[in-house]
Amino acid sequence: MPSESTARVLKATAATAALTALAGAGALGYAAGYEVRAFTLRHALVPVLPVGARPLRVLHLSDLHLVPSQRRKREWVAALADLEPDLVVSTGDNLAAQDAVPAVLETYAGLLERPGVFVLGSNDYWAPQPRNWARYLKGPSRVPEPEVPRLPTGELVRGFIDAGWVDLDNVRTRLTVAGLDLELVGVDDPHLRYDRYPDVAGPAAADADLTIGVTHAPYRRTLDAMTADGAGMLIAGHTHGGQLCVPGVGALVTNCDLPRAQASGLSRWHAAGHDAWLHVSAGLGTSPYAPVRFACRPEATLLELVPVR
Repeated sequence: MPSESTARVLKATAATAALTALAGAGALGYAAGYEVRAFTLRHALVPVLPVGARPLRVLHLSDLHLVPSQRRKREWVAALADLEPDLVVSTGDNLAAQDAVPAVLETYAGLLERPGVFVLGSNDYWAPQPRNWARYLKGPSRVPEPEVPRLPTGELVRGFIDAGWVDLDNVRTRLTVAGLDLELVGVDDPHLRYDRYPDVAGPAAADADLTIGVTHAPYRRTLDAMTADGAGMLIAGHTHGGQLCVPGVGALVTNCDLPRAQASGLSRWHAAGHDAWLHVSAGLGTSPYAPVRFACRPEATLLELVPVR
């Protein structure tokens, strides 16, 4: 028989293991049962417009990952139209099912009445698949294999364009929004290496009030190139803000080469002697095969662009 002291140690160890298991189960229940549906509207003030310009309200949406049955998410996103933003920017990954396009367009219906631009993400092209999500801790996810089912990308793009939104995938264009002359430059998804920035590269227009760079995945090569060309603001998604974060530490991964400290929110980006504001959205959804969030609520962000002080 074990000694009395050994018995006490074994008892304490068993109690600790039980408490750890209970805490883990509680955290998983919170992450999967509550936080993944705790949709949050963020606000950020960005001093990036010329002196004397009127403020511009930009609603940034990303990573909806919509399955048509997600009624609560659809209702919350649809209600964002009540904000009446001057411009909507969607940074991709809207789909999570073959039949999701009609639900996405219905969810965005009110927002599609506002001026808008969009780029695509990998999950607008390829269907989500079951996988070992622990691989994310080792580095960015891999490009889908050829046998992975394609999603109805063209149907989604046509729906956005028919409603008046501008496709910024490897495109540079000009828009007048709320009296401001905006230059917008975007790329197709860098995570899939569909980006062709050299096709749209060039110095920011000197006569524009602001040049905005838009991308789904915030890879350094894309952010550096846009910043070096003089973009004053960069807008991206993809990271899910880390999705499973550690309180007090933050994101453990970004699923790209973006520094973890910039996995979500507003920060500064520097390249080739130039500076830009960078906003990365933690996004509104998850893969249907990993429907959990911890210390990283699903979000949309209302960016208020104001004159430089």
